[in-house]
Amino acid sequence: MSIYSPIIGVLLKIPQMNILTEKQQILLNFIEEYQIANGCSPTLREMRMQMKVKSDNSVLKILRALEEKGYIQKDSTPRGIKMLKTVREKFSSESLVLPVLGMISAGGPVMTEEYVLDHINVGEDLVYKKTGSFLLRVKGESMINAGIMDGDIAIVCNEIEPRDNDIVVALIDNENTLKRLVKENGRFYLKAENPLYPDLIPRADLQIQGVVTGIIRKYK
Repeated sequence: MSIYSPIIGVLLKIPQMNILTEKQQILLNFIEEYQIANGCSPTLREMRMQMKVKSDNSVLKILRALEEKGYIQKDSTPRGIKMLKTVREKFSSESLVLPVLGMISAGGPVMTEEYVLDHINVGEDLVYKKTGSFLLRVKGESMINAGIMDGDIAIVCNEIEPRDNDIVVALIDNENTLKRLVKENGRFYLKAENPLYPDLIPRADLQIQGVVTGIIRKYK
């Protein structure tokens, strides 16, 4: 951009470092809207589809420009873009974004694209402990007498020491489940809260992968 200065009688060049092109603005708006809706950044494929281009290089070129102009920051996550400042400010005052895990591996909760199905904004007052917390969708009716229904979303924390009578997410003999942890005669087993379901006594191995601290339920 240039502007004529009558004082010194020359054409001045105005820096354009922070001025966005139309395509850059469109992609930045998409990233912001996606982060607000999903709690994470879009993938390169999703950005390519949004921009209606066939080449990843076209998107990468725009991303490099946005980074050089200070609108985005790269990180080491699989999706590669940190939360925008505007999105962080929105979430910090209103909610906490937690990942919904599709499964828990034998080594414990894994927060990668392979296991994270979704992200949900959760009110901070619903979360017992911010660090180590994640979400799991409940399947089945084995815990209905504890008020946990099929389709509920369990808030789980893996940084809490499990105690007798806690409701936990566990890996028992290589199978994941959500049950009540009970200690009897010095040994732990998993108790169902529905008489139609059996209690689970470990044959070889029982690993507690998190303690349930809350339940989220949608009616519509």
